[in-house]
Amino acid sequence: MDKLYSPLKMAQLRDKYDFRHSKSLGQNFLSDKNIIDRIIEGSGVGKEDLVIEIGPGMGVLTAAAAECAAHVTAVEIDRHLIPILAETLKDYDNVNILHGDIMKTDLKEVIQQQRSRGLTGKVRIIGNLPYYITTPIVMKLLEEEIPADSITVMMQKEVADRIQASPGSKRYGALTVAVGFYCTVSHIANAPKEVFVPRPKVDSTVIRLDLRGEQPVNLVDRKLFFETVKNGFGQRRKTLLNALTGIRGLKKEEISSVLQAAGIDPVRRAETLSMEEFAAVANEVAAKVQHAEEGY
Repeated sequence: MDKLYSPLKMAQLRDKYDFRHSKSLGQNFLSDKNIIDRIIEGSGVGKEDLVIEIGPGMGVLTAAAAECAAHVTAVEIDRHLIPILAETLKDYDNVNILHGDIMKTDLKEVIQQQRSRGLTGKVRIIGNLPYYITTPIVMKLLEEEIPADSITVMMQKEVADRIQASPGSKRYGALTVAVGFYCTVSHIANAPKEVFVPRPKVDSTVIRLDLRGEQPVNLVDRKLFFETVKNGFGQRRKTLLNALTGIRGLKKEEISSVLQAAGIDPVRRAETLSMEEFAAVANEVAAKVQHAEEGY
């Protein structure tokens, strides 16, 4: 029998179910066993763990996860793939397929349902993310504080490079800081475009995000911290003094004093600041706003 990940098997399933890949859903299915294994191993899935998979496709990664985990819940948006998944995963009694949009799925409820069944292991999120919606999916998982231990996902190499960037580099931006606030990042594998069916135009990268137990910086106001980061990178070519002017109604001279109090040269640009420096700026903004409200 042809392996599920083989292009021949995928072609047979496409023909049998009259399935056509959807460009609008960004469907590019993984066909390389080595990378499939790297994702599963890199995710750290154990026999007691609950796996949530985003976009199972034809079930290649789902089946590999089911071999290692206590339970796998896979969320698939394309209804045309549901009967295919029913066939490819029929031998696994620890897999549940949910037909739905991951952006609208209550993952906390999904996890709670499995906890109520007695599953006590770690929660591992995995998936081959569609390029067009990678960042929204990642930020949804982080901002909603889904109670997961790790997120191991395939994404466009360019986005992975941005997430893993260091201060001072062109790729370093608001996404880097935001993801770094919620988790530590590690590189798992590279996936050239040749290992997908159909073949995309760009290469991919698998990264693992390990959720932090506590936030990495001390903040007076978390919302203001992210607002500061967003404003700072809003117009990358501007100095911080100009980029932050207007935040919470502060004037340029007030931002100048804020930056000086935080120990930041006003002519620096956002791409040079570390997360700790952004936190220092945000906390000084909070202090300045509070003083203004109190009439100082």
